[in-house]
Amino acid sequence: MDEILNKKLKNVQEELKFSGTVLISDQQGVIVEQKAGFANRSDQIRNEMNTRFGIASGCKIFTAVAICQLVQAGKLSFETNLKDCLDIEVTQFSADITIHQLLTHTSGVPDYFDEEVMDDFEELWEKTPMYLLHRLRDFLPLFQHEEMKFQPGERFHYNNAGYILLGLVIESVSDQEYHAYVEEHIFAKAGMHDSGYFSFDALPGRTALGYIDGPDGSWRTNQYALPVRGGSDGGAFVTAGDMNRFWEALLTNQLLSEPMTEKLLVPYAQDEEGSWYGYGVWMEKRDETILVYHVMGYDPGVNFRSGYYPTFGITAIVCSNGEEGAEELMDALEEYLMS
Repeated sequence: MDEILNKKLKNVQEELKFSGTVLISDQQGVIVEQKAGFANRSDQIRNEMNTRFGIASGCKIFTAVAICQLVQAGKLSFETNLKDCLDIEVTQFSADITIHQLLTHTSGVPDYFDEEVMDDFEELWEKTPMYLLHRLRDFLPLFQHEEMKFQPGERFHYNNAGYILLGLVIESVSDQEYHAYVEEHIFAKAGMHDSGYFSFDALPGRTALGYIDGPDGSWRTNQYALPVRGGSDGGAFVTAGDMNRFWEALLTNQLLSEPMTEKLLVPYAQDEEGSWYGYGVWMEKRDETILVYHVMGYDPGVNFRSGYYPTFGITAIVCSNGEEGAEELMDALEEYLMS
């Protein structure tokens, strides 16, 4: 199994000129460990298995776990209204928005990066310099005075701003800054000692720079393409090993009780392509059976996908500091598993 799968994945990497790491494991241990490309192209520093990568929206699940922890502690409920746990000026927001709706992208709140109306993330910084976005509250002017996109609960619409609001709820309810909460209550508990929400102007060692490739063969880093520090909607840095430890901690109920973990993994809402969404996690079904619980993140210079295949007991992580490869490598793994 290892040799065939390794070769299959290597072929995909070579075809795409993949840059990043791949880690696949089962209950007995690691099945595949692969690394390719450069963490720093200028200095020719290669990616290693302990290299840290940005994961963009792949870390929405950390925000969801944090909310579930606070619900479990009795500090709020999934049916709590946003207006009752967060004191911010949102004059055009519905009073009926709930925590559940924010978690499942069904709240209807306006998004600061709406994929239905724009596709270039860097357009955001024409009016708001990315280097000003250090705290969650710094994101609010990007969307807090906009009109609702639809009424709460009406439909699914993937929404980054909703997860910024959830991060602010975490800060309000826990009386702890969001990044500090996640690092203490999730990263530390899961043994994710290499992970964090690092500022682009203060990256620690062993952190891959994200690269944006031009059609003419030129390239640049993503330093000026993303917020200077990630927030509750995306932007953490992890190693492949740390993400593997996260899945293990989540699925063995080290972060949440068993009933709360099960609640996080319920398929609550469905998008137009037929994929399902729980609390911070995507799900793909095959004949009404969950094939994979997965998270993904795609930003300029960031390409990430990770998932757990319950039928096979397989966990997979693909981290890349390029702009492609994660989805293709996961597809290759699924093709192998289903053959």
